Amino acid sequence: MTSEADPLWDIDQVAAYLNVPKRTLYRWRTLGYGPRGKKVGRHLRYRANDVIAWFADLSDHILDERWD
Repeated sequence: MTSEADPLWDIDQVAAYLNVPKRTLYRWRTLGYGPRGKKVGRHLRYRANDVIAWFADLSDHILDERWD
């Protein structure tokens, strides 16, 4: 369960955290890849903890494949 205090990030904040262009996040979204975001009206928002968890899982996955 997600805490109510979990901050919401906009696409600029997520792009900065992941060090990728916003265009990449939009492309990932159309492909069903990347951190899960939700539309709030016409604005795309991400839960900070979801982005951080997605990145942590991705890092482990990449390392596992690279070194097996």
